[in-house]
Amino acid sequence: MEFQLLATDKNSKARAGILTTDHGEIETPIFMPVGTIGSVKGVTQEQLKLDIQAQIILGNTYHLYLRPGTKILEKAGGLHKFNGWDKPILTDSGGFQVFSLSGIRKIKEEGVEFRSHIDGTKHLFSPESVMEIQRSIGADIVMAFDECTPYPCEYDYAEKSMHLTNRWLARCVKYMKETEPKYGYHQSLFPIVQGSTYKDLRTQSAEFIASMECDGNAIGGLSVGEPAEMMYEMCEHVCDILPKEKPRYLMGVGTPANILENIALGIDMLDCVMPTRNGRNGMLFTTQGIINIKNKKWEDDFSALDEGLEAFASRNYTKAYVRHLFTVNEILGLQLASIQNLSFYLWLVKEARKHIIAGDFTEWKNKMVKQVSQRL
Repeated sequence: MEFQLLATDKNSKARAGILTTDHGEIETPIFMPVGTIGSVKGVTQEQLKLDIQAQIILGNTYHLYLRPGTKILEKAGGLHKFNGWDKPILTDSGGFQVFSLSGIRKIKEEGVEFRSHIDGTKHLFSPESVMEIQRSIGADIVMAFDECTPYPCEYDYAEKSMHLTNRWLARCVKYMKETEPKYGYHQSLFPIVQGSTYKDLRTQSAEFIASMECDGNAIGGLSVGEPAEMMYEMCEHVCDILPKEKPRYLMGVGTPANILENIALGIDMLDCVMPTRNGRNGMLFTTQGIINIKNKKWEDDFSALDEGLEAFASRNYTKAYVRHLFTVNEILGLQLASIQNLSFYLWLVKEARKHIIAGDFTEWKNKMVKQVSQRL
């Protein structure tokens, strides 16, 4: 994997670059649609590629391990061949999913013992087994196994957890160095900075991770309930420590405003379930602001979903029609809302990239944060 930095904004820390993997190039900053179980909900791979113009999607180790399982994925030749997506894929290590299973998991030095949320069977995730699973999935970028702490979190627990994540990382790195990819293309390991909202712990974690000299680095444990300003403070602090010549991935973030503000702090890659999850509930993100498509005010509005976008769903379907689909519980409504939101998110980061290269990102960002956050 290679990362080439092309431009940095003169009034912020925003960057534009190109990340090259064996499955293609990714123009950064980039938003990555979440396809937890091998599918971005309600959207075909063709729509992702042609209409939404996604350049990379996510899969999740925990969910893909349980279903369909690594035997099926290996027999298919990896997730790319299994789901028909021929562009880059990143897999989350499952650390966040295990974190969310607080009532049915046990964390220890060896790894995390947990029970499946599907059938209650007992499993163990260790740094080594999680790397092996991600080898089988065949993602281009694999995440190190970590513990994601909750918010708020006591200092002592955050410190203990951060050191455990660092020890697990060393084991992940060792395993990746001692094994080979299963499908003939390179897989890059990204460590994850932890440390909750404590600056000294974030410093220790970021410095340790930088010393591992992996292909890229990630920031985890944010957007878990802390105030946005605290997230920005931690993100900026960590970005100042992580090496500038490698991509930085902020995990699980977030709203359009969050995305723009974190890009301004030096983030290159982001992901979030918000576009599809909120879309399925009738919240549409548009170039002019946020729409609750279920509201009666859109009943006879025959304007396009989003006249500021060129995407097929945005320009070819009206607000009145999509509201009707939601009113009658037609599944097409959920699909069109998801396509609209993902198209908007990809448009937003593409526009950010243009303005970083043009040199007027900060001025544009300050205007857009207000515009895309307003309720219509």
